[in-house]
Amino acid sequence: MGLDSTRTNLLSKEPLLSADACLILIYGSSDLGKRFALTHDTTIGRDTSNDICIDMSFVSRQHARVTRKETRWFVEDLGSRNGTQVNGIPAEGVTRLDNGDQIKVGGAIFKYIAGGNVEALFHEEIYRMTIVDGLTQVHNKRYFMEFLDREMARCSRYDRPLSLLLFDIDKFKGINDTYGHDVGDALIRGFARRLGECIRNTDTAARLGGDEFAVILEELEDTAVGKRVAEKIVGAMREEFVIGERRLAVSTSVGVSFYKGTEEIPADVIVKQADQALYEAKAAGRNTYGVSAEEAA
Repeated sequence: MGLDSTRTNLLSKEPLLSADACLILIYGSSDLGKRFALTHDTTIGRDTSNDICIDMSFVSRQHARVTRKETRWFVEDLGSRNGTQVNGIPAEGVTRLDNGDQIKVGGAIFKYIAGGNVEALFHEEIYRMTIVDGLTQVHNKRYFMEFLDREMARCSRYDRPLSLLLFDIDKFKGINDTYGHDVGDALIRGFARRLGECIRNTDTAARLGGDEFAVILEELEDTAVGKRVAEKIVGAMREEFVIGERRLAVSTSVGVSFYKGTEEIPADVIVKQADQALYEAKAAGRNTYGVSAEEAA
C-alpha cells in the first residue's frame, strides 16, 4: 500500500460533459467534509460576503472565484496574498478544473468533483477523509494505527517480520516561524512526495500529524532492510526543496524498530521502540537515523 494506493477510478481525470459539480473541503478548516454545490459563479474568501467563507488568516478577503463556461468549471485567483493553486501548481489566469483536482486557497484545500453520480463520489470522498491526510494524500494516523495492529497480527500468524520507521523534519518549527505556515505546508507536501520515491508500492506511509511521518515495511528478509530504507530517506531529504522562489535546505531524523513476528504483541511496543530510536538520532545531531537496540518478539 504505497502512496498511490488510495487513488480511485471514480476520481479519474477523464473529460467530462456533465455540469454537475461541487467542492469538498478536505483540509485546513473546522468544516472538513462540507460540500459546496456549484450552481453559479462562486467566490471564495475570508469575507462573509463570499459564497464560500473560509475564516483563516492565510485566506484573503476576496481570494478566488470558480466560474462556469458551458459545461466546464474554472478557477481564478483574485489577486490574493498567498495565491491559489491547482494540484500544487499556482493558478495563472483562468485555470480549467478536472474531476478530482485539488484547489488550495490559502491554508484550505478543496477537492473538485464533477460528472457522473456526484452524490456517490461525495460519499466516497468522505470515506477517504477518514483514512487519508488531506494535505499530503498519504494515510493518516487513524489508518496507520489500525493497519499496524492488523499487520502485526498477520506477521505473527505467518512468522513474517516487519520494520517500522518514525521520522520528522528537523527543526521544522523554525521554518514555520520564519516563512509562515503556507511555506510549511508546501514543504510537508514536498516531503511526502519525496518519501514516496524512497519506498516500495507495497509499503505503507502515513502522516501522524504536523511534520511527523511513519512507514511500515512488510515482508522483510532481515533488519538490514529497515536500515537501508532509513538511510535512503535521510539522504533524499538532504536535497533542497524548491518552494516558489525559495530553496530550503532541510534534513530528517529517523527511528527504526523491527518486529520478528514470532509472538503476537501490542503495536505500541514497536512504536515506542522506534520513537526511542528517533530520540537517539536527534540527540546524535539529527540528519541521521537510529535503530532500536532490541527487536520485538
